[in-house]
Amino acid sequence: MELAYAKEDAQFRDEVRSFLDDKLTPELRRRGKLMTSVYADHETTMEWHGTLFDKGWVAPAWPVEHGGCDWSVVQHYIFASEFAAAGAPPLSPMGVGMCGPVLIGYGTQEQKDFYLPRILSGEDFWCQGYSEPGSGSDLASLQMSAVEDGDDYVCNGQKIWTTHGQYANRIFCLVRTSKEDIPQRGITFLLMDMDTPGIEVKPLIMLTGEHVQNEIFFTNARAPKRNVVGRVGDGWTVAKYLLQFERGGHAYAPGLHTRLERIRMIAGEELSGTGERLIDDRGFAAKLAEAWSEITALEFTEHRIMSKLSHGEAPGAESSMLKTRGTELSQRLTEIALEAVAHYAVPFQPHATCPGGPVPGYEAPEGSQAHAGPDYALPVTSKYLNDRAGSIYAGSNEIQRNIMSKAVLGL
Repeated sequence: MELAYAKEDAQFRDEVRSFLDDKLTPELRRRGKLMTSVYADHETTMEWHGTLFDKGWVAPAWPVEHGGCDWSVVQHYIFASEFAAAGAPPLSPMGVGMCGPVLIGYGTQEQKDFYLPRILSGEDFWCQGYSEPGSGSDLASLQMSAVEDGDDYVCNGQKIWTTHGQYANRIFCLVRTSKEDIPQRGITFLLMDMDTPGIEVKPLIMLTGEHVQNEIFFTNARAPKRNVVGRVGDGWTVAKYLLQFERGGHAYAPGLHTRLERIRMIAGEELSGTGERLIDDRGFAAKLAEAWSEITALEFTEHRIMSKLSHGEAPGAESSMLKTRGTELSQRLTEIALEAVAHYAVPFQPHATCPGGPVPGYEAPEGSQAHAGPDYALPVTSKYLNDRAGSIYAGSNEIQRNIMSKAVLGL
């Protein structure tokens, strides 16, 4: 049996490659390869967003009538694979990958007409207001209140782990509009402007030293009632819908395969003038082979989910499977990469990498971009530290296993 792309898919692949060759500058490629977070820095994100918007490829998974692309499942996967292989930086998922699909599924026509074009163009940059201190994986216990006052809701409370909240001009929040016996009831999905009086953003610095996350305080901050998405008190349903896209609305495998090949390249380098190569160590080679097998298995699951998405279906419980396996395999690769670069993993050199945000308090060497060790080793330690959060964000992997056991196995 011969496995090959159909003629039209091969032509599409060539179109994507040609676009990347033309528009993905050496500097953007460099930033993509030296990323230490799952997010590119804000400047890189917006530069690449603008390029994709001009091409019409910002939100290919959206319905065509809202600015998406009329692609087959195979073409969507070709797109993701080619972008990963080329080292293209990712876009922020908060608008295109989360708020946009929710508005398409639950928003009013007025909300769609206003917000969707602004998400596509990059005029609006969104952040997510879900987690609170004490309400992360147990999200239903959230306490941020929204009390009716005329045509507005008056909001008080706190959100935490808000990615790139320091840059966002809008936030989608889960708020409690009533207290019920069942905590999932009485939660409402609400859109807010970040320049609203009473909203204050404070930085949270990560293990890598980066300012990517934030905590946000709401003190008598007002949001108009027309900014409710879905029904009042039914925000839990909207939130679950969004989380399916956050957890399973994108492909992990292409990026994981690209990272694995990079590790394979590192392992092929000579070890400190000894003439030996780590790739020749049978134990290390077995780790690479095992990782490849598991990533490939994940890839087939992604194919099934992309088929669902192409037919207008939400990812369902499979999104929890993707999130769990994708983040755990990503963590596995960071561990293998640490082993591959050995002592070059020690220096802290954020000036020579591309962090997901500024690194407060760090002073780069004067007058140069000098660094210790080979370029391929620069992001490895910071990526390892950053990826520790992967099995926690978007719902901890323990919670995902609970979802799978209930929804799939009926336990």
